[in-house]
Amino acid sequence: MPTHLPTPWATGLLVGAFAALVTIVGVVAFGTALADIHPLLAIGFNIVAVGGAAPTVWRWRWIPVWRWVVYGVGAGVVLGWIGVVLAVF
Repeated sequence: MPTHLPTPWATGLLVGAFAALVTIVGVVAFGTALADIHPLLAIGFNIVAVGGAAPTVWRWRWIPVWRWVVYGVGAGVVLGWIGVVLAVF
């Protein structure tokens, strides 16, 4: 009996890509809307939101299914911030 199950790369990457896409859309939408009010508001909101969610999401990386979501959200936040910077400036 195998003690280690194979890693579901295809499904995991699909889940990670979906999580990244949803995160990118959310970060860019909220960031650009807040930047229309004031750029510092967008920066502050993003720092508070990511800083507040990071400890919980970081703990999920050890759960087999949720680790793919964590990697997708992490990539989505970084790409979303880049998108906000390109959209605003």
